[in-house]
Amino acid sequence: MASTKYHGARCGGAGPAIYLTKMEVGEQILKKVLWLSLAVLVAAVIGWGILRKSTPPRVRFARARMQALVSTLPTNGKVEPLSWQAVRAESDGLVSKVDVSEGQFVAKGAVLATLSDPSLQADIEAAEAKLAEARAGLAALESGGRPSDLVDLNNRIERDRYDLQHATADYHSLQRLAEKQAATRVDVQAAADRVQQLQMEIQGLEKRRDSLVAKSDVSAAQARLQDTEVALKLARERGTRNVLRSPLSGFIYGLAVRPGAYVNAGDLIANVGQLERLHVRVYVDEPELGRVQVGQPVTITWQALPGRKWQGEVERKPTSIQSLGSRQVGEVLCTIENPGRDLIPGTNVDAEIRTASVASALVIPRETLRHDAGGDYVFTLKGDELERRAVRTGISSIALVQVSEGLAAGDPVALPADVPLEAGARVTPVM
Repeated sequence: MASTKYHGARCGGAGPAIYLTKMEVGEQILKKVLWLSLAVLVAAVIGWGILRKSTPPRVRFARARMQALVSTLPTNGKVEPLSWQAVRAESDGLVSKVDVSEGQFVAKGAVLATLSDPSLQADIEAAEAKLAEARAGLAALESGGRPSDLVDLNNRIERDRYDLQHATADYHSLQRLAEKQAATRVDVQAAADRVQQLQMEIQGLEKRRDSLVAKSDVSAAQARLQDTEVALKLARERGTRNVLRSPLSGFIYGLAVRPGAYVNAGDLIANVGQLERLHVRVYVDEPELGRVQVGQPVTITWQALPGRKWQGEVERKPTSIQSLGSRQVGEVLCTIENPGRDLIPGTNVDAEIRTASVASALVIPRETLRHDAGGDYVFTLKGDELERRAVRTGISSIALVQVSEGLAAGDPVALPADVPLEAGARVTPVM
């Protein structure tokens, strides 16, 4: 194959002439360009790295500003009625009827449920029978004894009195005849003896009738009557205990029974309480208790009803500290208005106590405030360098802190950064 030679291009100086093709010359030029480009790129990267190391880090800043500030203490709590009472079974039994439903309003004394106990009804009937028997026995004793004996004695006494009446008349008649010599003295004496005999017989019968019942028998019968009356009263009281009534006017909640259920004495039937106003036991962490005062406003929210809020105030501060999981808390008692009765006792809620408010406060973001052994401070700017500035704080909210000394409105304060911040360090501020 014939090759094209590049005439006039010569390599090697005085040595033998070496002629290159056009393709070979192009390849050499391309290699030189590539090596030059690579050298420029490496130089640029090295220069950028050196320049980057010498550029101060970017740090975000916020400015102190004047605004209204409300200090709140967010926490959680549990709802309970302001006034309530639990209704419990006073005896064992089967729930035969439930007269109320959850959330229903009931008046004091209203029937909530009825328990049935077959053995109790049998006891009442037996006590009533014994009472009737005791009353009959006492009546018989107070009237003189057994009716049959009493009737017999009374009949004999009445008969003897009738005979005595006629015998007395005969005796007086014979006395008048004897005065006229129409009757003998023997006849008169016989008539007098008859009268005396009947009188003595009547007295004997009356004594016998009186001896049928002794005072001790009447006393014993009266005691038996009292015992049966007490037994019947106790049985009936047990029956009334099976009718469970509301101890106060209020709303039913926590209804724990249904018809057909068996309950033991002491089992919960239902709770009755006032629900228009509620108590909320708010759990405040021990370090925050110093911020809480009686009368401070409280806002309650419930996750089950998003968007709803209930208002109230602190009623009583805690008297002791207790453990709540890993927390040490005090129970702050709050009174909450519940006009729609939508907030239910026993629910877990979120609470926010408004501990203080300032109409015009100099505030900074909470995350800009730092603290060490020297106290509270912030990093501000002096030129392009960080300056440590000691501050005195006031009230705070979740996001903001009041600064009462150390800053002025508009002063920049450094937000947390990816690099450690220290006084005198140069930074590139980003507002």
